[in-house]
Amino acid sequence: MITGKFPQLRLRRLRKNENIRRMVRETNLSVDDLIYPLFIVEGEGVKEEIKSMPGQFRYSIDKVVDEVKEVKELGIPAIILFGIPEHKDELGSDSFSDNGIIQRSIRAIKEAVPEMYVITDVCFCEYTSHGHCGYLKCNGNICDVDNDKTLELLKKQVVSHAKAGADMVAPSGMMDGMIKAIREGLDEAGYTDIPIMSYAAKYASAYYGPFRDAAESAPSFGDRRSYQMDPANINEALREVALDIEEGADIVMVKPALSYMDVIKAVKDTFKYPTAAYNVSGEYSMVKAAAANGWIDEKRVVLETLLSMKRAGADIILTYFAKDVAKWLSE
Repeated sequence: MITGKFPQLRLRRLRKNENIRRMVRETNLSVDDLIYPLFIVEGEGVKEEIKSMPGQFRYSIDKVVDEVKEVKELGIPAIILFGIPEHKDELGSDSFSDNGIIQRSIRAIKEAVPEMYVITDVCFCEYTSHGHCGYLKCNGNICDVDNDKTLELLKKQVVSHAKAGADMVAPSGMMDGMIKAIREGLDEAGYTDIPIMSYAAKYASAYYGPFRDAAESAPSFGDRRSYQMDPANINEALREVALDIEEGADIVMVKPALSYMDVIKAVKDTFKYPTAAYNVSGEYSMVKAAAANGWIDEKRVVLETLLSMKRAGADIILTYFAKDVAKWLSE
């Protein structure tokens, strides 16, 4: 509550120079807040720039190890891995194979950079021939993801990730009951100490376009609106988060971030729970495109955007800008 008035009260006094601004700053962005996403493909010596995401690459396993070493040197505490297998099938079987691309990547990263905290995205869209996030059930020409059969496959996937050395799993498919099933699967296999970061409120968003290019995961028919959330809804997001916490999620996530600041704030205010925000591919690419045209100051816009996510309530930010931000914050 304001207790004074102009001219005795002048709020500009605390904005006079950078020293005083630092002293009264309410929100801070740190390298400790960041998770860096990485895309991994088969082959050797591969570092292929993603056309729709300038500055981001698909790496073969040998090259991603080099990238993770640089990430560690920058002080970024964690990475999240997305695998793109050479062969896809209806079940996405590479996702739960002990010799799958993610499983081999985890082992290689942990051998080379054991201190790096490795998180795995847990889903099927990158691995299935149809591009949907689970087992398909069809009635004639009408197909949809079979929720409960997908849960059994999710158990297999997370156990294979944990066995390979993952530090955390992050299920992103928005299946009902997925956190309960994953927690049960991990615990039954003896991995009771592996935490779950749930994509608890993941919206069916147009902002994912460049990611689907990067991960080669666009659905071959239809869309994902029967399992990802309607962008119009916020109360439903709170129900999703509540269920995931009840089922055993250790961290909850809102995705995307930029157009869903109100959801981030509502989740944090309601549950006081560790909350992540995913600064998604479309958000990244829009900034990159505007900066390339000289329309914006990329550094200032990125730092302001991520700071606003922290201000909204995010404790953790998954962002393709993580390496740049780490460098800028150390200047």
